[in-house]
Amino acid sequence: MTIIVTGGAGFIGANFVYHQLKHHDDKIVCVDKLTYAGNLETLDAALKSAQFSFIRADIADRDAVYKIFADVKPDVVVNFAAESHVDRSIEDPELFLRTNIIGTSVLLDACRKFGIKRFHQVSTDEVYGDLPLDRPDLFFTETTNLHTSSPYSASKAAADLLVQAYQRTYQIPATISRCSNNYGPFHFPEKLIPLMIINALNDKPLPVYGTGDNVRDWLYVEDHCAAIDLIIRRGTVGEVYNIGGHNERTNLDVVKTIVHILGKSEELIQFVTDRKGHDRRYAIDPTKISTELGWTPQTSFDDGIRLTVDWYLSNRAWWEKIISGEYQTYYARMYGDR
Repeated sequence: MTIIVTGGAGFIGANFVYHQLKHHDDKIVCVDKLTYAGNLETLDAALKSAQFSFIRADIADRDAVYKIFADVKPDVVVNFAAESHVDRSIEDPELFLRTNIIGTSVLLDACRKFGIKRFHQVSTDEVYGDLPLDRPDLFFTETTNLHTSSPYSASKAAADLLVQAYQRTYQIPATISRCSNNYGPFHFPEKLIPLMIINALNDKPLPVYGTGDNVRDWLYVEDHCAAIDLIIRRGTVGEVYNIGGHNERTNLDVVKTIVHILGKSEELIQFVTDRKGHDRRYAIDPTKISTELGWTPQTSFDDGIRLTVDWYLSNRAWWEKIISGEYQTYYARMYGDR
């Protein structure tokens, strides 16, 4: 079949592209606007595959999206495309509304117009808000009320509601997944884990919000991609699936683990003013996807974080180009004269 992967030049989307190319013979068409977080160099290996093609486009551009659907005739659409950095959403909410809500609505309208077998919306556990630190017995389930804390999470919750509305009103064959914090190869350097790895390698300060006691459930990106693959092939239309790693750690513990792996001093850690509306704890109960589809996370945090650190050590050129800004000229170099 033919799968459109939006946001496929980003962190999770690119890992999903590689997962599909490794495990299936499907045709993969990546659609990405290549904003600051989209890096075409991430897809260098995929671009060598006859199964893969890339189209630069904005999912909020209706004409462009309709043309892509008319030309590609996709069977499945997996929507990773999103503005996803909470701090940036606090500074500029409107950008998040355009991409995360309007972009999703355009994709859904294209699915209505041209027909698809499955539309899958990649969401986040942040739509549930947060959990108290003193109640480790509480977890997010698929029936937990939506209770957002930032413009980013509000925009993702709105997109989820749109998907559910289109599924009910227009019978779009849609599914939604809500994942915990991902980590692994190709993670953009502004996010916590890659930022700490890179700063520690360069003996720079490691900024930690507040006291660092906020808890996240960390999910290795390959495990997430395997879960989405199962959902688009075997998941029930209209359903939401929570995807969690059962790897809860405080932010401070994560940073200290990276420091110790790299043999650096904890004196690099610096506590900074906390983020506005900072969620305290995320924790997902993945019982539904485990019971219905047989998915369980295969990677412990201790193993995954070492794999991730090793990847950044072995791929300095990738993240050094991002830090310098040079990666943003790659598309022009690749396609400027075509």
